[in-house]
Amino acid sequence: MLLAIDIGNTNITSGVWKDHVWQQQWRLQTNSARTADEYGLLLKGLLRDANLPPIQGVVISSVVPVLTQTFTDVSQQYLDCQPLIVKAALDLGLTINVDIPEAVGADRLVNGVAAYHLFPGPSIIIDMGTATKLDVISARAEFLGGVIAPGLGLAADALARRAAKLSHVALEAPPTAIGRNTVHAMQSGLILGYVSLIEGMIIRLRAEHPDREQLPIRILGTGGLIHQIAPHTAVIDHIDPWLTLTGLRVIYERVKG
Repeated sequence: MLLAIDIGNTNITSGVWKDHVWQQQWRLQTNSARTADEYGLLLKGLLRDANLPPIQGVVISSVVPVLTQTFTDVSQQYLDCQPLIVKAALDLGLTINVDIPEAVGADRLVNGVAAYHLFPGPSIIIDMGTATKLDVISARAEFLGGVIAPGLGLAADALARRAAKLSHVALEAPPTAIGRNTVHAMQSGLILGYVSLIEGMIIRLRAEHPDREQLPIRILGTGGLIHQIAPHTAVIDHIDPWLTLTGLRVIYERVKG
């Protein structure tokens, strides 16, 4: 039984893979101040409540270095497992064709592995999390780089904090693009503005994609905020909020045989 853990700046996504299916999935709030004991007890409680047998393997991707060590300790002390930590140097089954491979976030690489595993061929992955990321995968299983923009939640928080007369609004689309009050105007700029960002970047990335003349390019959506955007655009072919967990599972099986 495999425990996959993706540590992001806002959320920690985890899931248990057994008998060719995800038995349970969780999304926890990221808190760098929590100790290994705190996370260990929390994780043990979740596993116990789900009535799951002992974990036999752990795979971790992380963009929060301090929590990488924390969850390594959790795995060793509470699950009796030496975790596999995803990094560019591993045999991922994905060629990292960028200037500095080791500088690419582990979550981006894992998403690329998952995309190519699920849909072999060229793709663009939209990941709506703390940052909004669009990553490009070729038909030859190459990670070609992509785009990083501030996340939808970050943009909303910055707008409320830095503008004296604006406050936090629900991350949902307004009735019309023309906001007839301040709340609707902000929602239009945030939700529909990010839809336009994504649609515009997809056009640009398709135009530069090396496989654009030979094969259709599949667009995948993932991340905790993807459902705020997806209903308002037709560019996304497939939505999988747990795409990163699939990539972690595929990497673990590849590396561990």
